[in-house]
Amino acid sequence: MPFISNISDIMKNKNMTYEELQFRSKVAPDTIARARDERIATCKLFTLEKLAKALDVDVYDLFKYVRDG
Repeated sequence: MPFISNISDIMKNKNMTYEELQFRSKVAPDTIARARDERIATCKLFTLEKLAKALDVDVYDLFKYVRDG
């Protein structure tokens, strides 16, 4: 998959726990877990906005795109 999650790194830099992100974002725990370790294939923009707001970053900071090939 060409998308690499930056969520774990952002959380680490902000000293934010998984539980704190879940509480602040109101995003389901399994969605956060999948987004953190790149198992997520699709995600609603609204969900990305909630995660970004909880982490105090822009939506585009959550993932990095790497072209195949």
